[in-house]
Amino acid sequence: MRVSVCGGLQGLVMVRNVWVMVALTAVAIAVLGGVAAYREITSAAAGGELIIFHAGSLSVPFREVSAEFEKMHPDVSVKAEAAGSRMCARKISDLGRGCDVMGSADYKVVSNLLMGEHVDFNVRFALNEMAIAYTDESRGSVDITAENWYDILAGEDVAVGRSDPDMDPCGYRTLMVFQLAEKHYEIPGLAAGLGAKDKHIRPKETDLLALLEAGEIDYVFIYRSVAAQHRLKMVLLPDEINLKLQAHAALYDTAVVEVSGRKPGETITRRGEPMVYSVTIPKNAPNREAAEAWVALLLSEKGREIMERNGQRCLEPAKVDGADRLPDSLKKFFE
Repeated sequence: MRVSVCGGLQGLVMVRNVWVMVALTAVAIAVLGGVAAYREITSAAAGGELIIFHAGSLSVPFREVSAEFEKMHPDVSVKAEAAGSRMCARKISDLGRGCDVMGSADYKVVSNLLMGEHVDFNVRFALNEMAIAYTDESRGSVDITAENWYDILAGEDVAVGRSDPDMDPCGYRTLMVFQLAEKHYEIPGLAAGLGAKDKHIRPKETDLLALLEAGEIDYVFIYRSVAAQHRLKMVLLPDEINLKLQAHAALYDTAVVEVSGRKPGETITRRGEPMVYSVTIPKNAPNREAAEAWVALLLSEKGREIMERNGQRCLEPAKVDGADRLPDSLKKFFE
């Protein structure tokens, strides 16, 4: 019986090719299975509805972050509610409303009203400063400058708007600006005089924009980023007044405002400090997985680029209170 060497070799080659194909198929199945598993996990982690409570001044950048998030996670529907930061916190603590992410214009709102009982951690991620916004139709707009703004605003026919200190950080920061301005310009009674122009107070600073643009008020104390986003004219205040720089922290600390506390009848003493924004996830977040994914996007290079593009400086690096209780998915941003 003859054995064909060529036939034997061909058989071996065929067998070897079959095994190679089997191996490659196994690898492909493993890879595709891994991708499928990843997609399944991602879908599960970022599906359904994502509820965000946030400061009015975060409306524009958060809207853009959410648009990017929905592109990445088409199964998610982001529902955002803008309000004064303290009002956002009250929705969680007092009204028991569920939300997945809360963005505050003052990290101390989360620390004072939510930390411990309602949230485990507080990520400080962005900065801002106070400014005065106005339009071409505002009384005195032709003459107002960074040197004479307090004289222009003191006019009897000039209407000035600010937000409610008990509901919105911009409200108590405005009162701090009044106190710091009195010291900076050495004008006794200036803070009281500016505070007396209180006919136009709204729950959050962005509620005043429509009144400003309609000409019902002439000037609004607001965050610089918001004025820039809405292409408003603005007076930039001296650094000794605008609550912007860490270098003036000791000076800012001399401004003091009393606001409502956790319980009815209680008050909290808020002292001036460089303004820092924060974001957190409530303990009872209905869609925690999606919330972690959204916050991760906010803290990512893309999220930071969106914040900066909208006139909001990012804290470099971001900081976190309650780091030991930070979700594993977010720890990489603080290593």
